[in-house]
Amino acid sequence: MRILLIGRTGQLGGSILADPRGHHVHAPGRDELDIESKDSCERAIAGLRPDVVINTAAFHNVPQCEVEPLRAFAVNCQAVRDLAAICKKMDVRLVTFSSDYVFAGEKRMPYREDDRTGPVQMYGISRLSGELAALATAPGHTIVVRTCGLYGMSGAASKGGNFVDKRIADARAGGPLQMGCDQTVAPTYTHDLAQAVLRLLEHPQAGSGIYHLVNEGECTWFEFTRAVYALMGLKVELQPVDRGGMSGEMRRPLYSVLANTRARALGITMPHWRDALKRYLEGKYNP
Repeated sequence: MRILLIGRTGQLGGSILADPRGHHVHAPGRDELDIESKDSCERAIAGLRPDVVINTAAFHNVPQCEVEPLRAFAVNCQAVRDLAAICKKMDVRLVTFSSDYVFAGEKRMPYREDDRTGPVQMYGISRLSGELAALATAPGHTIVVRTCGLYGMSGAASKGGNFVDKRIADARAGGPLQMGCDQTVAPTYTHDLAQAVLRLLEHPQAGSGIYHLVNEGECTWFEFTRAVYALMGLKVELQPVDRGGMSGEMRRPLYSVLANTRARALGITMPHWRDALKRYLEGKYNP
């Protein structure tokens, strides 16, 4: 399978490149393919004629989306719609990604793909808009993968590093440290997500539409951080803080765990977050 990968420098893009399961992956730099330029995208897709385009690019700095909503919509909605239109025109499959933040967080059990959405901040609104735009433009060609709390070997440049690495740096700098206990999530290792996405593309019965793919289980960010420190043997005073889902004036969903319902029905499963975290830490800090 020939894959055109957009977003090679991100955590998820890096994980796809690191283990493409035998597929041919072409991952152009931004000088060759600019996600915000429809002409640039069309030239790249026409030149390669891939079987599938995997778009991992996004404007996912959540607080910054409140400050730059037009940029959030340009990258997370308009660019995704344009990609869908190009893929439909050239009869190419598109995989693009979305977020647990499309939900309001009012449930206390994992969200299924067909559950009602209701984002409570600009980031989630822009992501949901991208989903709707892509599926409306090319319903038969588009797979939207919703996921949550990504961390991977290549870090997260746009956020100054991923959550796990930043918490380890915090601990090594000395405590005490505070961490939110108000949000319940399903943190996801990008290696596991990348493998699941490729398996989904390989599956003969995988249709278009929305799929949830996250590591199994759930935890608060406080519980996740505590697990990081336990596995790393870091001794630091960690204090739980309940902010009620607020970051300043911005709201975050209090519960945004996703159920991998459609993928599981195809036999595509994800490891538990504790297993994923252990493998990540062993691979990065004890190779």
